[in-house]
Amino acid sequence: MWGSWLSALFLTLTNPMTILFFVAIFAGMGTVDVAGDYQSPGLLILGTFTGSALWWFILTSGASLLKTRFDERTLHWVNKASGIVLVVFGVLSLRSLL
Repeated sequence: MWGSWLSALFLTLTNPMTILFFVAIFAGMGTVDVAGDYQSPGLLILGTFTGSALWWFILTSGASLLKTRFDERTLHWVNKASGIVLVVFGVLSLRSLL
């Protein structure tokens, strides 16, 4: 289980979109101009990492505990409902551009 967790963590940390997202957030929060103060940005990065790791741990633990409660038919409907939600959000996003 730890090997899978480390693999997912490594893939997440090396994802270019994740890196760009956090660079943009950190720059927007003003952590670029630290002027010698490295404690605040360090705590921000540590907190972000800890929160992300905790989120992945909770998500995978919950999925592991619930996997025996779902059969293929239920998973099929969950997948369809998730797809519909994604399509609705996509259409709303596109509509907001117009």
